[in-house]
Amino acid sequence: MPDGPPPERSATGSLVNLANIITFGRLCAVPLAFWLVLVHRIDSAFLLFVAAGLSDALDGWLARRYGGNAIGALMDPVADKSLLVTMYITLAAIGELPAWIAILVVFRDLLIVGGIVVLSVLGHAVTIKPLSISKLNTVMQIVLIGVSLLKGGYGLGIPGLPDVLTWCVVATTVASGAAYVWKAARGT
Repeated sequence: MPDGPPPERSATGSLVNLANIITFGRLCAVPLAFWLVLVHRIDSAFLLFVAAGLSDALDGWLARRYGGNAIGALMDPVADKSLLVTMYITLAAIGELPAWIAILVVFRDLLIVGGIVVLSVLGHAVTIKPLSISKLNTVMQIVLIGVSLLKGGYGLGIPGLPDVLTWCVVATTVASGAAYVWKAARGT
């Protein structure tokens, strides 16, 4: 372990670094996760989902430790959102989650992305900074997917927990979407 602060890295340095390779691997795992759920290999999808979570933590640590770059900063949330949205849609398609929760989660993301696009086209500077409620929403979404995969793949779970988590996701999704709309309307 080297002494002192990590070496300085340019935010626009090499496109290829270990953090970006891991992030790209997570992005490439999305179609596999989709397929695993559709063919009812939910046990394997659970393991892939856990691996994706661990890889997200690892590439984030690597980027902070050795310096990230603009490609990684863009690719990481795309990989994360792609996996979450894919899991909600496919778990709803096979009946592990209610379809309406998948619609709500996807709609919120489309509302945020659409708002960013509209504001950008109108010439407004858009800074993308996750709100605290949005971070909580992401955690709740991840936990609901994990619990649903664990239940569907291994038959494990606490009775009623998926229902409680579903309503937690609903509450945080609505609150998060409303907070972003409110923030955009106020111009902050």
